[in-house]
Amino acid sequence: MEGAPFDFRGDDRGVLCIHGFTGTPFEMRYLGERLHERGFTVVGPALPGHLTTLDDLDRTTWRDWSAGVEAELDALQARCRTVAIAGQSLGGLLALDLAARRRDLAAVASLAAPLWLAGLGRVAERLFHRRGVLHGRLPQLPKLGGSDVRDPRARRANPCYPAIPTRALAELIDFMDVVDRELPAIQTPLLVLHARQDHTAAVGSAARIASRARAARTRILEESYHVITIDVERDTVAAEVGAFFAAHFSPPGPAPGLASGD
Repeated sequence: MEGAPFDFRGDDRGVLCIHGFTGTPFEMRYLGERLHERGFTVVGPALPGHLTTLDDLDRTTWRDWSAGVEAELDALQARCRTVAIAGQSLGGLLALDLAARRRDLAAVASLAAPLWLAGLGRVAERLFHRRGVLHGRLPQLPKLGGSDVRDPRARRANPCYPAIPTRALAELIDFMDVVDRELPAIQTPLLVLHARQDHTAAVGSAARIASRARAARTRILEESYHVITIDVERDTVAAEVGAFFAAHFSPPGPAPGLASGD
């Protein structure tokens, strides 16, 4: 299936790759492949409400997304000695949420995570939050022009939902506030990457995340739009994440499930 989850078996260093709101694991596959080339075991699941229907997504809450990612983390930790998380957009928020609540992560990469939205998304944020004048009145917003990706080939190939369900959007808005409050609790080594020309997640979010969570490294990309994992600087993103995780993992052991010498 296009955009299907992936599981690349490597050594005992695991990476959980989490896609964004209305997206699929396709957003994380290129990064996952590059991380697997470094020897890591890499898993890219689908978030609850994704890869099914817009109605399914509109029935989920941010607690469903958080619980789903935590279950995936627990499963990967059962296979690997140490685990890091990379998340794109909503996936970045979910990675930050886990890092704030748990101390068993080697490192976290927040990729274009929003604490507030940009452009038309900022207008939608004001209208569709729980006290907004349009909350519950309009079920979906079409994605005019597709996903926020500069690379036209990657934008056409990206199998995301064609619209944004507005009840789920209100959940995302609530979750941005939850994560913002949690950021000072993060002790895990943190990499923050964001694009200056992001039309979806305001670039100012990166500075606030980095400051409040005491990020070890922050980089602002100059050419990409929002989905930086598949956009024109995807190789830069993969190199940054790969190097950061490698620096914070201890040396690798045998592949998961294998004894030394097998």
